Amino acid sequence: MLPAAKAGIASHVDINISDVVAEVTAAFDRYERALNDNEVKTLDDSFWASPHTVRYGQAENLYGSDEILEFRKGRSSVGIKRRLLRTVITTFGRDFATASCEFQRIESGRRGRQMQTWTRMPEGWRVVAAHVSWFDAPA
Repeated sequence: MLPAAKAGIASHVDINISDVVAEVTAAFDRYERALNDNEVKTLDDSFWASPHTVRYGQAENLYGSDEILEFRKGRSSVGIKRRLLRTVITTFGRDFATASCEFQRIESGRRGRQMQTWTRMPEGWRVVAAHVSWFDAPA
């Protein structure tokens, strides 16, 4: 655990409390498995069920959990499998975290990046905001 002051943050928030990092990592790993297997229910459960949830995707901007779910249901599962190249999970206190990763599509080799904001809700850790983009322009 790195105290916020040592991380250059002027507050009393503890950074990367080990048990919180483990919780967020488990939630992130569950999401990643569901993404690769196109398990729409698990993906939906990973996001905060709120009109305030935002997901900016490769070619779509989705506002609210209903739009995100409709996108997931309508998306083809062809070529979505990916491998993670680098992942950074950072927690702030016990209830807030970010998860950032670089990934590569297994089929095409195309590289992208993803950032998620996770918050602890009464029902568990949920993504409240996400952004996914490619490193390069589409071929």
